[in-house]
Amino acid sequence: MLQRPPAWIVVSTHPHKEAAAIGNLTNQGFGSYCPLVKKHVRHARKTTSVLRPLFPSYLFVELPSDDTPWRPVLSTFGVRSVIRSGDEPSRLSGEFIAALRAREEDGVIVAPPHPYVVGQQVRIAGGPFDGTVATIIGLGEKDRLTVLMQLLNRPVRVAVDARQVTSA
Repeated sequence: MLQRPPAWIVVSTHPHKEAAAIGNLTNQGFGSYCPLVKKHVRHARKTTSVLRPLFPSYLFVELPSDDTPWRPVLSTFGVRSVIRSGDEPSRLSGEFIAALRAREEDGVIVAPPHPYVVGQQVRIAGGPFDGTVATIIGLGEKDRLTVLMQLLNRPVRVAVDARQVTSA
C-alpha cells in the first residue's frame, strides 16, 4: 500500500498564544509550524523590527497518517479550535507547507521584491486621478504607495493602491 505524505491541519489559537500552543503541541509529540514575517513597529517615536505570525492566531499541525488521533489538539493550552469540515479536520497537503517554507530566509517569510522604488514616476490608472503623473515618496505595507502629485498647483501627498499605478 502506498503511503501518503503527512497531512497538515489548521489550528486556531487564542490571541498572541501561538508560541505557547507550539510548545504544548511539541510536548504532546505533534509537529507544528507557524510562519513568521518581519514587521516594523513604531512606539514612542522609535521603530523596531519584530517577528509576527504571517497568519495571526493560526498555525499548522502535522498529522503523520490518517489514523493519527487529532482530538488531543483540542485540549492543548493555547489552542482555541481546529478548522473542520463537518466533524473531521480540514487537511492541507504537505506541498502547501513546503511552498511556505521555501519562501523563508533565516526562519522568516520574505515578501517578493516590490516592483516600485522611491523617486519613481508613476501614472495613476483609474479613479478620480486617472492619468495623473505622480512621484513615489513612500512604500507602505499591503501594497500601498504614498505618492506626491500636483493638484491645483500645489504638491499633495496621496496614498494609493499599487495596483492603481503603472510606470510613467
